[in-house]
Amino acid sequence: MDRALQRADAGHGHRKLAVGWFSFTCCEDSTILLAELLNDHLDEWTKVVEFRHMKTLKSRNSMEDLDVAFVEGAISSDSQAEEVRRIRENARYVVAIGACACTGKPSTSRNQFVDEQINERIRWYLDHFDYGRDVKPLDGVIKVDDMVRGCPMKVQSFEQTLNKYLELFEVTRHG
Repeated sequence: MDRALQRADAGHGHRKLAVGWFSFTCCEDSTILLAELLNDHLDEWTKVVEFRHMKTLKSRNSMEDLDVAFVEGAISSDSQAEEVRRIRENARYVVAIGACACTGKPSTSRNQFVDEQINERIRWYLDHFDYGRDVKPLDGVIKVDDMVRGCPMKVQSFEQTLNKYLELFEVTRHG
């Protein structure tokens, strides 16, 4: 897929929307849905969108000078909070994707646990996977410009949001 994206990006000579896709604590159903949408829209979208960061599909990624960062998932550790702050610094706009990024739920249900409820099994996960004290929705850590709700994301809402930014950045569709 990496080569297909590079070929599709090359040689069109007109401005494209520079996009990053990031995933944090979640089931990644919106990322899977995006991959499914690319089956139908790859040729169309790569004419107007440069996928600069998309670890799901590319091995070489960059988050420099993004027009829009789409961020899926809740933020569940200090290292994730640092990373999402770097994304915010490198993107003109940030869009929260899916229920975990928009509301933190269901991941934030962990915040309600009291020490007596954290059994050995849960404590093992907390100790071994760099989890912070609380899980936060994306706007609990950085400024968010738009939200695409749903679990997985609502396709129509995602397409409307993508089109909004294509228009905002005056990226036109060619033949």
